[in-house]
Amino acid sequence: MSRQLTDLAVRRGRLIERIAFQRADLGRRAQPVQRALYGADRALAAVRKGSDYVRSHPGIVGSFVATFVAALAVLKPRRVWRWGRRGFVAWRTWTALRGKVASLAQGSWRS
Repeated sequence: MSRQLTDLAVRRGRLIERIAFQRADLGRRAQPVQRALYGADRALAAVRKGSDYVRSHPGIVGSFVATFVAALAVLKPRRVWRWGRRGFVAWRTWTALRGKVASLAQGSWRS
């Protein structure tokens, strides 16, 4: 019985050593991916931080947007009107599509 336990302990040690080598090799091979993902993680964190700020300070953000739109309306009224119409059409299209998709998801094929 002692011989079997010794063999199992040796086998276990070899497996642990092999696993350690594979982990180290994987770590070396993953360096380029880690660098790329680090940049993506930083960008995502910045976007999340910005969206958190907008959610926690809607009045400040709204006043900046209103001031910007008012300045554009004074400086370029045709452009503001054109983009306003485009935005309205996009919003109406989005709401219509969202309603259709919701009805299809619920199984109502005719609306």
